[in-house]
Amino acid sequence: EVELVESGGGLVQAGESLTLSCATSGFPFGDYVIGWFRQAPGKEREGVSCISNNDGVTYSTDSVKGRFTISSDNAKKTVYLQMSNLKPEDTAVYYCAADPQVQIRNTYYYCSPYGSLAFWGQGTQVTVSS
Repeated sequence: EVELVESGGGLVQAGESLTLSCATSGFPFGDYVIGWFRQAPGKEREGVSCISNNDGVTYSTDSVKGRFTISSDNAKKTVYLQMSNLKPEDTAVYYCAADPQVQIRNTYYYCSPYGSLAFWGQGTQVTVSS
């Protein structure tokens, strides 16, 4: 059974940092793309950062570049999202998701609205106060 469990969310002040973790099980980790997505109240879900566990290629949306870093630990089958210099507009429920990587599709594809990743976690709330 595929399982993704997020942790690490919380309430922080603007400018502070948080690291989210996505612990996975039930699928061949090295063959999958793992992504972090977020959804704020009244807004559409957006892809934040994605990583290919096959070749290590990452993608991050422009609004988090230079502030968020995605990484993967193959031994622990866990993906991390290190978030620094957090802003109130980063407030959202953060989800991790996974999908088998198709070679003709790059990492960006999985973070885009077309990605339609198959497996999702339950989400973790991140709240940034000003």
